[in-house]
Amino acid sequence: MDQRDEQEFAEYFVARREAVRRTAYLLCGDWHRADDFAQTAFVAVHRRWRKIRDKQALDAYVRRTLVRAVIDESRRPWRREKFTDELPESPTQDNEIGDTVATRDALMKGLRRVPPRQRAVLVLRFLEGLDVTATAEVLKCSEGTVKSQTARGLTALREALGDAIDDLRPAS
Repeated sequence: MDQRDEQEFAEYFVARREAVRRTAYLLCGDWHRADDFAQTAFVAVHRRWRKIRDKQALDAYVRRTLVRAVIDESRRPWRREKFTDELPESPTQDNEIGDTVATRDALMKGLRRVPPRQRAVLVLRFLEGLDVTATAEVLKCSEGTVKSQTARGLTALREALGDAIDDLRPAS
C-alpha cells in the first residue's frame, strides 16, 4: 500500500477500534479474546484495503469478518468447554456494585451460554442495533434464518438468565 492508503487505514482503525473491540467482547465474553478477534478483523481489512471500492461499507465488512472469526473459533476443538468435577471459586460480590454492573454481568454470563450463531444474531440485532435485513447481510444468510435464530437465541438467553433480568421475559 502507498502512504495515502496507509494513512486512510490508520484513521479508520483509530476511529473504529474501540467499537469493534466492544462488539467482539459482546460476542465472546472475554476481553483478551475480543482483542484477538478485533485484530483479526482489522488485519483482514488491511489486506484488502486497496481492493475495497466502497469505503462506506467498511463497518459492514469488519463486522462480518468479526462475527465469522468468533463463530469459526468456537467450532475449533480446543475451544470447546471441558467439564470438570471442581468448580473454580466464584468471586465475592461487593455490595457497592451498582445494578447496572450486576445486570451487565448477568447478561454477559447469559450470552456465554447461548450458541455462537444465535449469540451473533442477538448481539448484531439488539446491541449493535442492526435490523433483520442488515443482520442477514452480515451473516450471509436469509432473513428467515435471522428471525428464527433470534427467537431461539432469546429463548436460550431467557433460560440461561433465569430470574436474573426480568425485562427479557415475554409479555403474556
